[in-house]
Amino acid sequence: MSRRAALTVPALALAAPVLAAPALAAEEAFFDSAGTRIRYIEQGQGEPVVLVHGYTSTTERQFVNTGVYGAVASMYRAIGMDARGHGRSGKPHRRDDYGREMGRDIVRLMDHLNIPRAHIVGYSMGAHIVAQLLVQQPERFITATLGGASGRRNWSAEDQARVDEESAEMDQGVLRSQFLRLRDRSLPPPSEEEIRADSARRLAGQDPRALAAVRRSNPDQVVTEAEMAGVRIPTLGIVGTADPYLREFEALKRAMPQLELVTIPGATHGSAPGTPQFREALMTFLRAHPARA
Repeated sequence: MSRRAALTVPALALAAPVLAAPALAAEEAFFDSAGTRIRYIEQGQGEPVVLVHGYTSTTERQFVNTGVYGAVASMYRAIGMDARGHGRSGKPHRRDDYGREMGRDIVRLMDHLNIPRAHIVGYSMGAHIVAQLLVQQPERFITATLGGASGRRNWSAEDQARVDEESAEMDQGVLRSQFLRLRDRSLPPPSEEEIRADSARRLAGQDPRALAAVRRSNPDQVVTEAEMAGVRIPTLGIVGTADPYLREFEALKRAMPQLELVTIPGATHGSAPGTPQFREALMTFLRAHPARA
């Protein structure tokens, strides 16, 4: 069962040639995804574009407030979902309820809306989810966009140690290690007070136990370099030059020459989605790869 309600989603002015859309009412609804309630919003008409946000974020924070959602809705049927464990979606506490289930939520949402194929856009955690779905069910894609992350590839003992540390911190409601890992290196190191204030802001209204389970499930989303190299769906990568994930995108580009890689000068992991360059790169890519019958 789904419930729909009107939400006002203002469009932001974009760099030419992308045109801003007039303010329209997005439709909010919920559906049951294998026992977990998933919240999503819809706006616009045309080819469907599904947007999946990053860890500890929401559709509003990642895409609506940055203008990405409004840009997409100006030309396409924009569908933004709150990933399980986040926003207004269900928040189970078991690791097994995340991992691959997060990609399956995208497919179940598309089935719920009778959408056979879509442009699927992910940022950060969302990009990792999209990368795994891309190698598992490429037939559901028109295109794929990986923003700020390029898939959980080449999983190492260091990666596992990071997950263990960050999930243990999340149990305490703190994002210390993640904050330090992804911070803007052009700024002085943050104080403990600044880290705790940022954690409180990001986690306001969220469930740390659910988010810890999300983090612990990261190894269940691993894909191989060979799997990504075999992808034939048009795929865009967007990353800031000040984002530590840039190196991983460059490695993926070597393994996957067909990847269309766009870098945003000076943008960090946190700032890239809010830049005009991010929106322009995404819209240019979508227009260049329309659905084929």
